[in-house]
Amino acid sequence: MESKRPFSDSKSERSITNIVKAIMKLRSGILLCAMLAILTAAFTANAADNRLTPTVQAVQKVMPSVVNIATETIVEVRDPFTDMLQQFWGDYYRRRPQNTTKSLGSGVIIDKEGYLLTNEHVVRRADKIWVKVGDKEYPAVRIAGDASSDVALVKIEAPDGTKFETAPFASDDDLLLGETVLALGNPFGLGGSVSRGILSSKSRREPLEDQPLDVRDWLQTDAAINPGNSGGPLINLNGEVVGLNVAVFREGQGIGFAIPIRRVSDAIARFLSPESTSSLWFGARIRPGTMPLKITHIEPHSPAAIAGLKKGDHIQTLNDLSPKSYIDFTRTLLDLGSKDIVHLTVLRAGRTQRVHVKLRPENEFFDNDLLEREIGIRVAQLDSRLAQRLGLPFYGGFIITDVERNSPAANAGLQAEHVVQAIDEMVPRSIIDVAKAVFSKEKGSELNIHIIFRETRGRYYRMREGRATVTLE
Repeated sequence: MESKRPFSDSKSERSITNIVKAIMKLRSGILLCAMLAILTAAFTANAADNRLTPTVQAVQKVMPSVVNIATETIVEVRDPFTDMLQQFWGDYYRRRPQNTTKSLGSGVIIDKEGYLLTNEHVVRRADKIWVKVGDKEYPAVRIAGDASSDVALVKIEAPDGTKFETAPFASDDDLLLGETVLALGNPFGLGGSVSRGILSSKSRREPLEDQPLDVRDWLQTDAAINPGNSGGPLINLNGEVVGLNVAVFREGQGIGFAIPIRRVSDAIARFLSPESTSSLWFGARIRPGTMPLKITHIEPHSPAAIAGLKKGDHIQTLNDLSPKSYIDFTRTLLDLGSKDIVHLTVLRAGRTQRVHVKLRPENEFFDNDLLEREIGIRVAQLDSRLAQRLGLPFYGGFIITDVERNSPAANAGLQAEHVVQAIDEMVPRSIIDVAKAVFSKEKGSELNIHIIFRETRGRYYRMREGRATVTLE
């Protein structure tokens, strides 16, 4: 009798075959679904990447630091009826009706503590300032401003411990004609505003003849800039601030202007230098906005020069502390330097150097001795008491008390009792300012001094204005 093998019949074999085929189909389906899922995810990710352009990435990087600025200015109304009542009632009726004017602009935060930049014309005459960051509003104060550069520094008055997002600066003059630039702003506090264009000109200077444009060295762009964007940043595709939006040229189609970052940095350095915020002299100009901080200028005979600091040095530590920003560095330098010698670690030509700086009061160097040594004069501040004693019908400025014979000042025609009103168009506020103006000049250069002097004719005299050109020897 023929023995049967297990599962040898044709029906059983067909059943097993069908089961194997079914399993293979199931596995193929799972693999197909998995492959479809992977392809779908890859397509979706690729689509998202296509939207995340360099423009979008730059905006995402900088926009959290762009703020809205609102100001209020109180304007006194002149009312003849009120004036008449005040004449009768005096101080009892001293209140006058008032109006308020409001303006809106933008700004960009440059320090985590809440320091921000905007245009000087946005906040110059403001009695109250508010800054809106995201959905939060804070009071703010104007720290400093400069009408000539139209740059202002504002400080947000936020609760202790509040930190803000900041925008990085591009390098000075790191500009490509024709490169894409973005004008950011927050004009009405409703959210970020972005316009895109190209850098049309890197050095728009004063026009010749009777051209209607009067903007020196501003950046020109075709990115739309409206009044509400004034004070906001102009950035490149790396998300770096290359300028500060300032104006739109209404007589031209699609022409906007921005203050280049070099001029913005110079303004900040003037506002926050140790010399401008205290009576101490450091003597090194530092470029703000980038880390590590870089020294861009050293004044001769200054504490920085005596300590051995040099142009191009990168500051790494101050008394073994790493400064978080230019503002943090200045604040720490003044706090420590007013008490003792400060220790700086700098990187120079790839090597670390350690220098020791002793800050000194400015009036120990910038004084009458310097003026006498450099150009041969001594001066005194012309206050009301001195003017009355000298019989002068005005006061203000600095009266020359002595002129050395055969000195540069004497050769320029300066005499005792001439009153210095301005030097190179700068109005000095103190003898320190007068001495600084002279000290800043190189040998052989000219110093233009605006003077007022008394011209006597017999028993009568009159006051006249003039200019003296002093050549430094």
